[in-house]
Amino acid sequence: MPVTRPLYWTDLGLSPIALQLGPLAIHWYALSYLAMILLGWWYLRLLVRQPDAPMTADQVDDLVPMVTLGVILGGRLGYTLVYRPDIWRHPLDVLKLWEGGMSLHGGLVGVLVVLALFARRHRIDLLRLCDYVACATPFGLILVRIANFVNGELWGRPTDRPWGMVFPGAGDGLPRHPSQLYEAGLEGVVMLVVLAVLFWRTGARRRPGLLLGVGLLIYGLARFSLEWFRQPDRGLEHLWWGLTMGQTLSAPILVASVYLLLRTIPASAHRPA
Repeated sequence: MPVTRPLYWTDLGLSPIALQLGPLAIHWYALSYLAMILLGWWYLRLLVRQPDAPMTADQVDDLVPMVTLGVILGGRLGYTLVYRPDIWRHPLDVLKLWEGGMSLHGGLVGVLVVLALFARRHRIDLLRLCDYVACATPFGLILVRIANFVNGELWGRPTDRPWGMVFPGAGDGLPRHPSQLYEAGLEGVVMLVVLAVLFWRTGARRRPGLLLGVGLLIYGLARFSLEWFRQPDRGLEHLWWGLTMGQTLSAPILVASVYLLLRTIPASAHRPA
């Protein structure tokens, strides 16, 4: 049934700026990253207090700043290389983080590089390290997607559903899926709950790669499926192989998740009864 009067993003009274201090504007997007780091830090320290943790609380304190750097560098490089290669005509513009533009897929690669280096330096099992970090990752996915919604960016495709919302940045006045909130729920909340249950209620944390595999599977499936509701990035609407760029980048994540989950199946499961 068609919507008679859609919801309007402007009616929510939202603004990308959380606080204006004279010429200094503090954006919700920046605050989301700060909250992501602090919550992830707190939760990771909580996780390593449990028996058989792969690292100590002190090592968590050393790791978090490095992961933060990996998120920022990987996210920014991923965005500029995949979605905005034209920005490299003016290399200094790559450093303008305050103008926005981060890739979650790029951030993931950046974090994995940091974790590999950290694990090697401290002689920690890389998969177990990734398992613990995976459990803390959903905080960032939730907060960043909510910040996208508050910014009125990365909106969805046109829809006639009652919750369709008109985003002024789209420029066409059409009600669209608030896909940022879909992603916050599926990529973030669902992953947080599932991994928490597995960590706290089962022995999953003692099976290297299991929590990471589940986290990657949830993210990959959520991102791949929600691309049918999310408006493709400008200039990448019609890729010749039939997938969006988000789906294309999510495919390797799904493959990796399946590999990790298969390798964690106990050998006894393959033995004849």
